[in-house]
Amino acid sequence: PKDLLSLYYGRLFPYTPFYRWLSYGGVRKNYLTNREFSFTLDGDVYIRYLSFSDQSELEKEMQQRTPCKIDIGAVFSHKPKDHKAIQASAFRAEEKELVFDIDMTDYDDVRYCCSGAAICEKCWPLMTIAIHILHRVLTQDFGYKHLLFVYSGRRGVHCWVCDEAARQLNASGRSAVAEYLGVVKGGENQAKKVQLRGTLHSSLRYASDVIGKYFPDLALDNQDILGTAERYEKVLALINVEEVRETLRTQWARKSTSSRKRWAELEKAVDGHKELINCLDEIRFQYAYPRLDVNVSKGVNHLLKSPFSIHPKTGRVCVPIAYGAVDQFSPLEVPTINELCRQLDKFAAEQAQASATTEEGEPSRKRKRVPEWTKTQLSQSVGIFVDFIEKMEEEWIAQRQESQKMDMTW
Repeated sequence: PKDLLSLYYGRLFPYTPFYRWLSYGGVRKNYLTNREFSFTLDGDVYIRYLSFSDQSELEKEMQQRTPCKIDIGAVFSHKPKDHKAIQASAFRAEEKELVFDIDMTDYDDVRYCCSGAAICEKCWPLMTIAIHILHRVLTQDFGYKHLLFVYSGRRGVHCWVCDEAARQLNASGRSAVAEYLGVVKGGENQAKKVQLRGTLHSSLRYASDVIGKYFPDLALDNQDILGTAERYEKVLALINVEEVRETLRTQWARKSTSSRKRWAELEKAVDGHKELINCLDEIRFQYAYPRLDVNVSKGVNHLLKSPFSIHPKTGRVCVPIAYGAVDQFSPLEVPTINELCRQLDKFAAEQAQASATTEEGEPSRKRKRVPEWTKTQLSQSVGIFVDFIEKMEEEWIAQRQESQKMDMTW
């Protein structure tokens, strides 16, 4: 509802840290000015090529328009709001964070608890696995340091890689990183989507370890991937040796048992077959390795939903996820805009009651003005966001000091 959005943008949206993030320490004069935003307004009205000169203008526009959704795009060569007055060939997307979008609907062929937009605690570990593997690949294999993971507000996770080197990648560089992570390949009509050759690369060995940790609970218990003939046939189709497939099919058709017991039988059946050396990992990867929307990552000018935007369908806030607490994160506990408004009202009522019960004659104390979001569940999420920004700022300060030293040396 528009009145709730008005309250959210008027009192709760964390404008100051948001502006600090997208300014990147004043990396260059027009960095925020030339950044594209898009707003989706009530009635599904979509407005692109918005841009703002400073934090004040950004706040004013958000509060006046009360967008149902905010997307962030690239930093352009000119102000996006002036794009119609600029020659098309001169208006270029120059920089943007390297972004990844992981959507639970892409796992619908390997999850049985939910489908489509629905999520639950049984399938959410697929997102947890994705975050762990993305973090390892991007930090260890590519050397990036500043990764912001954000809950999409409904059924997935976004990753913003904010290092300067990542922001400056061209389309081919972004494609190379995305393709490096592209282990699960093929459309819905392709049965076997993972092919692993020979000895696994260290990155894939790490992924195997991560998936191995979650697989028994996730796939065998919660998704029960071997629980019925229809389900175990999909797994058998991933085994390249017909003799092994037939042995297991006969064995499993004869008696009803748990997915855990059937998996143990599968492990025993493939053992010793040279051509099946990576078979278990191929199955585990097909059921749990990150499935990325590669097109989101490839384009420099692709827009992605902003942190702290409200998801228009669920009303949940797109909150940052602390990597150190990713296993404890639950999307079902993320506050909705309605809940945040109730928390503000509750805080105000408690403060009023506290004031009313103050002893007569006691001098009134001036309370320090604090941001409204600190009075709600949003406080923890903004804290995660600020910690992320401060780590980047520490690096910027160190780089400036080093640059000054070099100048003095010269």
